[in-house]
Amino acid sequence: MSASLATVSYLGATILFILCLGGLSNQETARRGNLYGIIGMTIAVLATVFGPRVGAAGYGWIVGAMLVGATIGLYAARTVQMTQMPELVALMHSMVGLAAMLVGFANYIDPGASANMSGAEKAIHEVEIYVGILIGAVTFSGSVIAFGKLSGKLSGSPVLLPGRHWINLLGLLVVIYYGREFLNAHSIHDGMTPLVVMTVIALLFGVHMVMAIGGADMPVVVSMLNSYSGWAAAATGFMLSNDLLIVVGALVGSSGAILSYIMCRAMNRNFI
Repeated sequence: MSASLATVSYLGATILFILCLGGLSNQETARRGNLYGIIGMTIAVLATVFGPRVGAAGYGWIVGAMLVGATIGLYAARTVQMTQMPELVALMHSMVGLAAMLVGFANYIDPGASANMSGAEKAIHEVEIYVGILIGAVTFSGSVIAFGKLSGKLSGSPVLLPGRHWINLLGLLVVIYYGREFLNAHSIHDGMTPLVVMTVIALLFGVHMVMAIGGADMPVVVSMLNSYSGWAAAATGFMLSNDLLIVVGALVGSSGAILSYIMCRAMNRNFI
């Protein structure tokens, strides 16, 4: 597939994703919206797999990964009860966060990803990696805790640590400090330490953030994590220079944020 055909396919998939969101806003058009989303994702996957960036040597790995993922997805869809759908959604969000983390690390340690970059371009690329892993880590750990609370594996009672806001502020300052160290690293080896430290802090923050929220508010948390997963996908799109990931991630992130705000207003909550 040529680059121009892949671009046109991405554009068509983007339009279908927008129509999907519009359809899901109403019960009468939700089925049609789902269909638009399925078609759009199929086009996006095919355009990516057969696009100019993937060589024939990688088809075996891609097909194998798709078969494993499809098998797990079909099994989950057929066995999960309707009442368990919120916890399944939380688990799926954790997978998006984990994917963003893994792609970020892989992109950083790949010597060819930034071989032709220097100066401001290289710094921007490293910021994209840092932010993408940060959001992905928070999404991953937070979604796992949300899944645990929704499934009853963890207590639904909020866990409030003494001075938790100061702990959050300290974690933010450490993340900013190590972000500076990461940008000033002279080699991949030097940059791995601040990147790993930030990842650990982000994972702990995701756990701390969701554990402090009661089980009755988990639907709002799942919506909020949906927004986070969208921004993680958008950051991944910037890392990979993939326009479709950027647009779709922004759509999911913004729509999830708006839904979370509406739900908070309806439930009179103020934790977002």
